Amino acid sequence: MSEAQKKAPSKPKRSAVYAIGKVLATVLFKTFLPVKYHDVEKLNINPPCVMIANHTSFMDPVIIGVGVRTHQIRFIGKKELWSNKLVAALFNSMNMIPVDRHNSDMEAMRACMRVTREGNILGIFPEGTRHHKGLMEELESGVGLIALRSRVPLVPVYIAGKVGLFRTLHVYAGEPIPTADLLEQGVNKETCELLLKRITSTYAEMEKARTKA
Repeated sequence: MSEAQKKAPSKPKRSAVYAIGKVLATVLFKTFLPVKYHDVEKLNINPPCVMIANHTSFMDPVIIGVGVRTHQIRFIGKKELWSNKLVAALFNSMNMIPVDRHNSDMEAMRACMRVTREGNILGIFPEGTRHHKGLMEELESGVGLIALRSRVPLVPVYIAGKVGLFRTLHVYAGEPIPTADLLEQGVNKETCELLLKRITSTYAEMEKARTKA
């Protein structure tokens, strides 16, 4: 267990909006929009950690949030989503972190580091957008830097499709992606790129295991 995990509070604080939304979504996911979570013990790892997932729909943060039962996830979102004042107010109330995907955003980086340093869960969609080719094949370069600098477990979550009316969506959690060997080499461009390749490989294996099940 890392030093950060030893110092982590048992139940990081949650916003009221997040908590209410989670209750409503839980009802939906058990009735009209069924979601089945696999390996829930891996999904409910003790924080701090960085939780990553493939991005299939705007519902993805809600899907993961419901699966993590006792802790709030602080998600990263592209800053363009904050252009609407009402949406910005909603996201801010849930403690989301806006990030400029096209430039070096040091403010967002510091905010991400605070999340894990304070013993919470940071949620990232490495693909950066819902419109992409393949499964975790085109990843945002900053993801590797955040994951390595945080020095906490990197937990992969695989969302196998989109929610649909009375159609069960399956969500899988995997073992933390190894980073210790990369950290021994230092946090640099090369190790960040190696981690991104490791993420892509991890999801390819998760997809293969799902299709064989």
